Amino acid sequence: MLLQSAANYHVETFVLESGKNPPASSLCHYFIEGDIRDYDTVYNFGKKVDVLTIEIENVNVDALYTLETEGVRVIPKPKVLHTIKDKGLQKDFYVLSNIPTSDYLLTNGKEDVKQHISFLPAAHKLRTGGYDGKGVSILKSADDLGKAFDAPGVLEKLVEIDKEIAVMVAKNENGEIAVYPPTEMIFDPKYNLVDSLISPASITEAQAKEAQEVAKKVVDALDSPGVFAVEMFLDKAGNILVNETAPRAHNSGHQSIEGNYSSQYDMQMRVLQNLPLGSTDTILPSLMLNLIGEENYSGPVKYQGLPEVLQMKGVYVHLYGKHETKPGRKMGHITILAENKTELLEKAEVIKNIIKVISY
Repeated sequence: MLLQSAANYHVETFVLESGKNPPASSLCHYFIEGDIRDYDTVYNFGKKVDVLTIEIENVNVDALYTLETEGVRVIPKPKVLHTIKDKGLQKDFYVLSNIPTSDYLLTNGKEDVKQHISFLPAAHKLRTGGYDGKGVSILKSADDLGKAFDAPGVLEKLVEIDKEIAVMVAKNENGEIAVYPPTEMIFDPKYNLVDSLISPASITEAQAKEAQEVAKKVVDALDSPGVFAVEMFLDKAGNILVNETAPRAHNSGHQSIEGNYSSQYDMQMRVLQNLPLGSTDTILPSLMLNLIGEENYSGPVKYQGLPEVLQMKGVYVHLYGKHETKPGRKMGHITILAENKTELLEKAEVIKNIIKVISY
């Protein structure tokens, strides 16, 4: 999706990714196959470009630091990735920056978690390597201790959640900041990833303004250009608590491709070129549905019901070009635009019953 936005600008694009012929390889000018976790691979790739950005945090940060010292513009800055990719450092960063977040403890392994039974119920998260709901385990009582990770982790006190919201923020090297309206996220309880989201979120004007101010505070404290997704909890008492931050374009901002005047990907291209930022204003209320691989289906992907969905007004289909599906894998998303939330929800229910990601 970033490469699709890049096509609107006078740039050459290079992509480094493991695996042969990944979806992005057909859209960039130059594709290099390699391990983004390997120092030499990332360093040698970075020497080919003027500006370097990331699509996932699990990249060799030491190589990015070296490239930065040698004059390559790395966005976001390596120091940001160093903090964000470790959930323990990320939580410490919130506290040091006076940013509201849930109570937490740092743990070294499963035995360490057992010493903190009184802290439960809590979410146990791997400090590094978790992605798309993987690396998170909910521990409600001592009976759940077997599900704790036997690796460095963060034990986060469970919050009585009213809503989960996210705010996308863009910042260029001139210090200009653009903030999107908050989106409301609905999670799939089985896979612990976003099932759908609505933008703007169904919260009060005061809550929306507070969420945007908190998100700006996070980005100001990170002190780096980039596009950031600040995920938050709105608890039952009306408090806004930062959960996690992603230093990149994010699933919680996908609806902006059709729903906002400047999408998160157009905004990222502006940031990478240090151009003036675009408008984050809403065109129409939007709802995004993730297309997730159905249970009991693995193999070459088939999108059942796709022709019917493509005929619907105000509905936009994005397939990610992944050839193989498996249960819970994100394969694409659908954006719906409508005049109001009721119409969005009605269309979403119809679409959910029509389209299924299965295999041949």
